[in-house]
Amino acid sequence: MMRQNRWRSSRVMLGTLVTLGLLVGSASGATKPRIVVVVPFSVETLDRDRQWMGEGVAQILFLGLAQNPVTVAVENARLRPFAKPEGWTETTVIQATRGIKADVALFGNIVRRGSDLVIQPRLLELKASGADVVSLEPITLQEGEFLNRVAALPLTYARTMKVSLSEADVARMERATRPTQSMRAFELFARGAMAAQRGGQEGSEAAVEMFTKAIEADPTFAVGQYTLGTVHQALNNRWKASAQFRAAAQLDPTYPEPMKALGDLFLAAPRRLFDQAVEAYGKAIDLRPFYADAHVGLGDARAAKGEVDGAITAYQKALVFNPANPRVYMSLGKIYYSEKGLYYESVTAYKKAIELDAQSVEARMGLGEVYEDKGLYREAVDEYKKVLELEAKHTGALYNLALVYEKVDPKEAMVQWEKYIALASQLPSEKDWVDVARQHLRKLKSQVKE
Repeated sequence: MMRQNRWRSSRVMLGTLVTLGLLVGSASGATKPRIVVVVPFSVETLDRDRQWMGEGVAQILFLGLAQNPVTVAVENARLRPFAKPEGWTETTVIQATRGIKADVALFGNIVRRGSDLVIQPRLLELKASGADVVSLEPITLQEGEFLNRVAALPLTYARTMKVSLSEADVARMERATRPTQSMRAFELFARGAMAAQRGGQEGSEAAVEMFTKAIEADPTFAVGQYTLGTVHQALNNRWKASAQFRAAAQLDPTYPEPMKALGDLFLAAPRRLFDQAVEAYGKAIDLRPFYADAHVGLGDARAAKGEVDGAITAYQKALVFNPANPRVYMSLGKIYYSEKGLYYESVTAYKKAIELDAQSVEARMGLGEVYEDKGLYREAVDEYKKVLELEAKHTGALYNLALVYEKVDPKEAMVQWEKYIALASQLPSEKDWVDVARQHLRKLKSQVKE
């Protein structure tokens, strides 16, 4: 029998149900984390050779804020829809903070005054009455002092936000915000981060070049090694990514990000390396117990192994440490529908994931499949079209869209099958599915002739 939905067939099947109320209730008992937007500081008045500094400040802030359980920085990918060519202004920062439903935004300017640089940090907090913007004490420095002076900024922001920090939190922040002593290595690292955020093949290849030069300038730069691995991973260079993650972990055994990244590689491996993924995520969590994304990964890995109770526990902890994590709700959407057939709960979870991350292709695919299964074809078509708006060459969305149109508009289905075949026939991994698509297309053409 022909499989009608190529994506649904690969879902993980779980043996029990987790209720959304249970997870959210679990999260509500803890100190509520603050969701923080961090953007590059504005540098339009600096000459081109120094404009990397705006990204450099943002990277230091990311490194520092990750060291305590209260401040959860939003990943860069979720900021892309709000970014403007002219850079981050107060208006665009407010739009991004509201759009992502974050609590706070960290932004500012870097300007030159004579021979000095002046960093002007600002903090935006969303309140019921509107956006409250606070200017922090400016930092005046000589160019060679950049790394040492910026390293104190995450702690200054945390105290401005009245985050309660233990001595251990402060020590971790101070250590994390000094990832390298080499100004040249950090400059190359910041330039690489800017290239990576442009996206696409060209941006990723430029990022690889910059990150490679950064770790050549400082071979002990663990953060640089790890970040180079993330770009290799984005380019589907799994072995190179793994090598960089392992190098980073060896250089800094207290750094959890490389272990979490290895867990992601193991979980996605064709050989089903679920035990290794569980072990890697566990090590990341041992190093940073409040690492929400590692708990999500652990939940996914345990779910893949059929360890339902372990998956539930991991998802609960993920929501405790980051109740605004779209990946958790996406995983819940899969659980509700694929195992128990709970339509409303599944749709609610997927919609929550999309509310938190409107760019989530996977959540929209999942929601489209639920609608399709329930015979809500117009709603399914809308979701698959939204996926294609986000990712025009998403073969899964084209395939599923053609299937849905077979039920409501055979002529449009033929158009969609032809689009899918034209795109997917160029990809060796799609060969079997292209053969299936051609069968569907032949059948439809014969029916139209009749």
